[in-house]
Amino acid sequence: MHRLAAGFILGYHGCTKVVAEKLLRGAAFRISRNDYDWLGSGIYFWGANPVRGLAYAKEMIRRRRGAGTDRSGPAVVGAVIDLGLCLDLTTQAGLASVKRAHGSLETLAEMSGRPLPRNSPDLPLRRLDCAVINHAHYMRRVGNEPAVQTVRGVFIEGGGLYPGTQISEKTHIQIAVVDPGCIKGVFRVRSADLRS
Repeated sequence: MHRLAAGFILGYHGCTKVVAEKLLRGAAFRISRNDYDWLGSGIYFWGANPVRGLAYAKEMIRRRRGAGTDRSGPAVVGAVIDLGLCLDLTTQAGLASVKRAHGSLETLAEMSGRPLPRNSPDLPLRRLDCAVINHAHYMRRVGNEPAVQTVRGVFIEGGGLYPGTQISEKTHIQIAVVDPGCIKGVFRVRSADLRS
């Protein structure tokens, strides 16, 4: 955990147009509590990547077609985020904290006779990662340590950008805001910033 990143960062939240307009008028972001969220429970943003945020919104709408679905179309909202006390998976301290949480969760699973959740090998369903990071939050609570406000990680996703490379076409930085107070402002993304 650290407060080493000075200043604010920009994050981009993929959603529908109806949700985007509500957020721009001051509505609260919805905290995602899916058991497969990569960075545990939080409000998810794409770091410095509005184009990927919009692509995600399109994917989300395509997957959720059905009764009651908001059919207003995809959108992306920008946010100014103060990372605060960040569980940063790009640092050795953050990685060590998550490794400790995994060991603790593994011990609890063995004691209870229940298996650990598993990540899906072919879909972005990260049940194990979600459980481990949520357990890291729990360990801080029971240890009377300050609560993590944000979680940040880099994810390598998709095929190679070109033959012979290890650079992946969907590599991205993801931020999960655990403390909504870290969202300092919301803004409309310029259409020029949504072109790749």
